[in-house]
Amino acid sequence: MTARQVPSSRKTLTGSQSSPRKGREGVVTGHLFKMTRERAGLTQQGLAEALEVDTTTVQGWESGRRPLTALPMARFRALGRDLLRRGADPSLLALFDVALDADAVLSHALRDDPARDLVGHPLAGWVFTRTATHMIVWALNGVTPAALPVSPSNTSRRRGPVPTGSLLGASDRRQFFGHLRRYAEEADRAGEGGALLRRQALYLCSYDAEPGTHEWIAHMRARQPATPRPGAWTWADARSLATSLTRYGDRDALHAFIERSMADDAGELANLNYWAYWLGLDQLPRGDDSFMGRHAGWDAGALLRNLVDRLHPELGCIDLNVHSVWALLTARPGVLSTDPRIVCDLRERVSHLLDSDTVSSQSRRELDAVHYGLRLTSL
Repeated sequence: MTARQVPSSRKTLTGSQSSPRKGREGVVTGHLFKMTRERAGLTQQGLAEALEVDTTTVQGWESGRRPLTALPMARFRALGRDLLRRGADPSLLALFDVALDADAVLSHALRDDPARDLVGHPLAGWVFTRTATHMIVWALNGVTPAALPVSPSNTSRRRGPVPTGSLLGASDRRQFFGHLRRYAEEADRAGEGGALLRRQALYLCSYDAEPGTHEWIAHMRARQPATPRPGAWTWADARSLATSLTRYGDRDALHAFIERSMADDAGELANLNYWAYWLGLDQLPRGDDSFMGRHAGWDAGALLRNLVDRLHPELGCIDLNVHSVWALLTARPGVLSTDPRIVCDLRERVSHLLDSDTVSSQSRRELDAVHYGLRLTSL
């Protein structure tokens, strides 16, 4: 639990705010804090007594009325150490940095912002990972991020209805997505200077279930080159847009991207680099998308394990996942010898996909090639 601090207006010494938008700053961090406390077997009153604060302070941290994002750095870090000493799960504490980043995006969008500062927007400053993205989405659709460890069976829970996540209200969600649309359009007009903001805002907008979102994303895609090349800022943008459209059952853009923009070594390298960063295997922070075109030192075995886990026929991006596994094994054929369990799991998943009718003809050819390689491995 470190201390990447989130800008917050009108702070007070108690960490509360005088803003009428109380309860919407720090909602993700607050719920993660609540989850951490509960799984450590601590009550609000017990923790408050141990920390020598009022119970209402702990309640405020968890609800967002007194957002943790407004605490001074030293206090925030001390709070994390206190929780660790009292039995908190270290894997939950390690996620607080990411939760703070998620809250930075959410609070920025839910705060009146007529200036349209493209450079200062939280989505313009660094490339988000899957965990950071899922933390944001947690507040939009209530789906628990994959990075959160499963709750122990002995975790105590309050009686009565209890929120299971950091879900925002309907009006806040509408405001959030409206904010992202405005910024994506402004960033689009800025060209390369707004590339990262445009890409990440568009991707988050794909979680908006409102009518018309699919058409709007497709329109934004039409403004980009038909065949973006690796190394150009439009390449990562096209990849994100293609995967976004699969949420609406539209796979044509993804098939076109795989065929046109991943048809050479540069495209395959960029895709694998993106996967490694997205999945947290490349842990260096990235300020823009240019790293995708350079050779990186990620662990091929770890990347393969993560990609194999994504070979589910019901996933909208299944064709990209199949192609990525095929490309990784083509580039690093020796990776299969690093873990026999991967070979068994991959063989089972490939056979299942070949028996289904959910993949494209190109994916089927690639699965056949992977299946043949697995047979050679077992000889």
